[in-house]
Amino acid sequence: MPCVWPDGTLSSSGRLLLTSVGPDSTAEDVAATTGIPLYRVRSSLRQLLAAGFISEQGGHFKQTKEGVEKVKADG
Repeated sequence: MPCVWPDGTLSSSGRLLLTSVGPDSTAEDVAATTGIPLYRVRSSLRQLLAAGFISEQGGHFKQTKEGVEKVKADG
C-alpha cells in the first residue's frame, strides 16, 4: 500500500509515519510508535525518502523541510 500517492499527497498511513519521524528516528522507533509492522515501515520510509519528505543518515531518519511543510499543510 503506497504512503505517497502519485500526485504527492499522503495516504493516512503515510501521514502517520511522517508525523512519527522525529529528529533521530530509526525504523524500529517508528514501528514501535505507530504499531505498524517493521517491514511496512521500512517500505514506507523508502517512499518518503524518494518523495523528499525525510532524509536518512546511518539508519536514522528525520523530516526534511519539505516533510515539515507537508505535515503542516496536511495537518
